[in-house]
Parts: sequence; structure tokens; C-alpha cells
Amino acid sequence: MKFVDEARIEVHAGKGGNGAISFRREKFIPLGGPDGGDGGDGGSIWLVANEGLNTLVDFRHQRVFRAERGQNGMSRQCYGKGGADLEIRVPVGTVVVDAGTDEVIGDLTRHGERLLVARGGEGGKGNVHFKSSVNRAPRKATPGTPGEVRELALELKVLADVGLLGFPNAGKSTLIRAVSAATPKVADYPFTTLHPNLGVVRIDTDRSFVVADIPGLIEGASEGAGLGVHFLKHLQRTHLLWHVVDVAPFDESQSLGRQVRAIERELKAFDASLIEKPRWLVLNKADLLPEGEAQAKAKALKKSLRWKGPVYVVSGLAREGLDALLFDTMMALETMRRAADAGDEGSD
Repeated sequence: MKFVDEARIEVHAGKGGNGAISFRREKFIPLGGPDGGDGGDGGSIWLVANEGLNTLVDFRHQRVFRAERGQNGMSRQCYGKGGADLEIRVPVGTVVVDAGTDEVIGDLTRHGERLLVARGGEGGKGNVHFKSSVNRAPRKATPGTPGEVRELALELKVLADVGLLGFPNAGKSTLIRAVSAATPKVADYPFTTLHPNLGVVRIDTDRSFVVADIPGLIEGASEGAGLGVHFLKHLQRTHLLWHVVDVAPFDESQSLGRQVRAIERELKAFDASLIEKPRWLVLNKADLLPEGEAQAKAKALKKSLRWKGPVYVVSGLAREGLDALLFDTMMALETMRRAADAGDEGSD
């Protein structure tokens, strides 16, 4: 299935039914008085998060959604039937924005979470409501009000604990293949990854985390070069970043340090908060260097960057050096989760 992470739709909530003008007509009961009922409310439109969906591709085929209108009121004070609400399923992680005002309406991050995006119109009042001592036969009723109409921009941001970033051909796809059951395309040319891939890393029976691999960045990505920074939004929900660096590049004209700084500039240009996330350097493809040379490069890189965070030397292809990376990541994420839980309890 094609991965689509942006879509625009129109939602039209149902109009309320009109109130009725009617008078009681029964044998032997002259001047029975008004008995017009109210119209039913129009149906509202809800977005519902569903974990079985992972793309917005369905909205390429249907863009306009309409809820039922309310039924008009009837005689004998019978109220019109309300229009049925319309539920639209979207993937978990969908951000909903009012396209007209750029207001963020909601962020659906849990399975089954519901968001009201267009409220149905109210049913009109029948003439039974307008009788009085001076107006015993009112010929007045109110129409139903229109339902809300909105154009919505939907944006999917994948939910993952760890995000991978780096230059094309840094070995990110090979790495995610090595640590999870994900099977992204791997080839010896740039930009083999064209959309985010998710993989679940299992450390133990009940200990796991989700890794997201996004297409590679190049210098100038924030200005549209390569695939641009379009997919960087998928890292905004992650708790930790693995900055993957090819420790044995074919083109050695650019030092490893300059490669790291180039990616940092693109992160800052897209969203300064990304550069503040915990970020670990993962020097990949160590199997292509003589024993000890990769570690020497890692030491030199850490010194030149004045890097304070962790640095790991691994080989995704040979599956070397991964255990320490995975276990340390699991420990860090569990610490973050405990801190988040403690913060939630403190706010109650």
C-alpha cells in the first residue's frame, strides 16, 4: 500500500430538520390548537483513531464527507429523527488542522480516541412552542440550523520511540533490518528509502521499543534538495534519535564531523526542538574497516565534535556491536517512561 502522510478533506455536518406548523384536527374537537413538532438535529462528524491503519491513502479517493440531515418535525407533536453521526477512521498519530485558520483541532494518539470536527445543526422549533394566551394559533416555526462545514488538513506523524536519521546510504535500513523484523528496501544507491519504515525491537518478553527509519537527508534538504525535510516531522514524536554515520564512506572528501554538523543544520532549520532531543551517534559499517580503525575514528570524532553523548560503533550488516546499543536504548527509554509517569501522577 502506498504511504501517504498528508491529505485534505471537506466535512459537512448534517443540517437540522425544520420545525413543523400543524394544528390538531380531530372530530368533535374544534380549535384543537398547534401541534407541530420539532425537527431532528443534524448528524455530527467525528474522526476516530484506528491502529489498523498506517496511511492516509484512502483520502486520495474520497475527499468530501457528509453526515445525515435531521428529519423535519411532524404533526401531533412528533419530533423529527436526528441524523446519524458519521465516523471517519484515521491512523493513530494523525494531527488535524483547520485548513482555513491553521488552528490545530486535535491530535489523535491513542486507538479509539475520537475527535469532533463538525457539529450537526440544531433542529428547528415547531409551532407548538409559540402558543400563548394572546396567540392561540401561531403560524410560526423555525428552520433547522446548518451543520458546520470545514476543510481539514490531516497530517500523519508516526508513533515511535527511536528515530533514525543520517545521510543516504549511511546504512539506516540495514540497521533497522538487523534489530527488528522490518524489511525496508536495501540497495547500493542513495534514497532507497522513500517513506518511513517502522520496526519493533524486542529485548525481552515484555520489553520492546519501536524504531522509525526515515529517508536520508543531504545538505540543503531544508531548501528542498533531495527528498527535502518532508519526513522529519515523523521524528517529532520520538524520545531518542540514533544519528547514523557511515564510518567508511566511499567519498572521504567530507569528514565525519562535517557530516554530523550538516545534519544538525538541517534539523535546526526544520524544527529547533529536534536538536534538543537526546541524540546518540551510531557509527555504522565498521565491518568495512580493519580491526581497531573504526574505534579510533570514533574517538577522534568524539574529540573533534566535543561530543558529550554516547557513541556506538556497529555493523548492521554483520550484526556486530548491536547488543550494547539496544540494551542501553531500552534502559534509557524505560527511565524516560518512569519520569513521564511520575510527572503525570504529580500533576493529578
